Amino acid sequence: MQIVTQFLTQHGLSISSFSLVFLAAVLLGMGKAGIKGIGVVIVTLMALVFGGKSSTGTLIPMMVFADILAVIYYHRHTQWKYLGKLLPTMVIGVLVGVWLGNDISDEVFRFLMAILILGIVVFMVLMDKRKSSAIPQNRLFSNSIGLLSGFTSMIGNLAGSFSNIYFLAMRLPKNEFIGTAAWLFFIINVFKLPFHLFVWKTISLESISLNIILTPAIIIGFITGIKLVKLINNQLYRKFIIVVTAVGALLILFK
Repeated sequence: MQIVTQFLTQHGLSISSFSLVFLAAVLLGMGKAGIKGIGVVIVTLMALVFGGKSSTGTLIPMMVFADILAVIYYHRHTQWKYLGKLLPTMVIGVLVGVWLGNDISDEVFRFLMAILILGIVVFMVLMDKRKSSAIPQNRLFSNSIGLLSGFTSMIGNLAGSFSNIYFLAMRLPKNEFIGTAAWLFFIINVFKLPFHLFVWKTISLESISLNIILTPAIIIGFITGIKLVKLINNQLYRKFIIVVTAVGALLILFK
C-alpha cells in the first residue's frame, strides 16, 4: 500500500484521480476494440485530472499501445483504399493542429467541433431515413473529414467522431469499420508522437511511467470490448455509433 501511495504522490494523483485515469484506460481499450464513440468520455476524464493540453501527451502513448492491439486483432479486415483517401489530409490537419495548438481558444475549438459533429450526425440520420444506399464519392467530403480528423486529433485526441461518420457514410460493415480505423489511427498517432515529445513537450518520464502502470487496464478494456462487439450486429452497430457520437458532441459542447 505504501508503494502505491508513493507512486500516486510522485504523480500528484489522489486515489479518486487515479481511479478516473484507470477508468479512462479501460474505456480506451474498449474503444480500440470497436466500441466506438466513447473517445469524448476518455478525453474528458483525462482532462479533469491533468488539464487540457497536458492530458493529450499523457494519453497519446496509451493510444499507440491500444492501436497496436487493434491492428493485430483486426488487421485482416482493413480496407486500405479508404486509408488512402483520408491519410493525406489527416496529416495536413495534424500539422495545422501543431501550429495552432498554443493559440486557439479551448472554448471556440470546443464549440466549433461540437457543432460540426452534430451537423454531420444529422446528415447521417437523414440519409438513413431516406434508406439511400448511395455512398458519397465526392473528394471534398473525404478531404474535409480527413482535415478535421487530423486537426482535432492533434488538438484533443478527438478525431474519432469525424472518422466514425466517414466510415459510416462509406457503409463499412462492423469488422471492416474497426479494422480500417485501427490502422488509420495507429499511423496518425505514431506520426503525432514526435510533436508531443519535441514541440509541445507534453510527454515526460513521469507520464510514461504512468502509461506503463495503466497497460493492464487497457488490455482489460480491449478484451471486454471484443466480447461486446461480437454481440452487436451490423445494423445495431451503425445506430450505436451515431447515437454515441451525437452524445459525445453534446458532452464537448457543454462540458
